[in-house]
Amino acid sequence: VPSTGLVTLKVFDVTGKEVTTLVDGNIEQGEHEVNFNASHLASGVYFYKLISGSFTEVKKMILVK
Repeated sequence: VPSTGLVTLKVFDVTGKEVTTLVDGNIEQGEHEVNFNASHLASGVYFYKLISGSFTEVKKMILVK
């Protein structure tokens, strides 16, 4: 996380539907890990969006079961 403050981390499916919110709160600056239990999801492509202040990043991930 580039700076301390409100952080949101959400996961979306390929249609843009929000699957889950993993983080939604104040987080300290630095590196962090988040456990993601995807047992209820099908294998496939998903996207995650990290928002921290003015910083926004969207990345693709592939879930393989």
